[in-house]
Amino acid sequence: MLGNFITRIIILLVGYAYPAYGCYKCVEKKKPEIQELRYWCKYWILVGILTVLERIGDIIVSWFPLYGEIKIALLVCLWYPKSQGISYVYEKFLCPYMSRHELNIDQGILVLKIRGHTVIVQLLQYGYQWTLQIFRHLQQQFDKKNDRSKSKERHRAGTSFMFLR
Repeated sequence: MLGNFITRIIILLVGYAYPAYGCYKCVEKKKPEIQELRYWCKYWILVGILTVLERIGDIIVSWFPLYGEIKIALLVCLWYPKSQGISYVYEKFLCPYMSRHELNIDQGILVLKIRGHTVIVQLLQYGYQWTLQIFRHLQQQFDKKNDRSKSKERHRAGTSFMFLR
């Protein structure tokens, strides 16, 4: 079992850095091949979904022995061209599932956008009200300090000239 730190570095290199460089090379070709672009798009779609699922289920699966090493092997299997792992997983599992549930997913995203917009507007309103309260409080404190300063000056001015009366 590799150390957790070393495993994470290998995952970043094998699962993200190398595929990102391969994707960059594909995109920057003078005439990129559509099949190669589709290959990298499939890879990043699947890696994105796996990353989300991992974050959700990390508590359950992270304690399995050799979890990091299995993840490295899975990522290599996915992008290694001779294994055709990405094509198999995408075409046998992901694409059929997404096709069946695409309408529900789109509706869910729309609802989240609407709710997200509402939440953001509410947060901005609360932030605005909170900021106003802070400025009002600071203004009151400033006014109190000025009133005390003026009253001390009047008191000093009144006592210093008393002998003239």
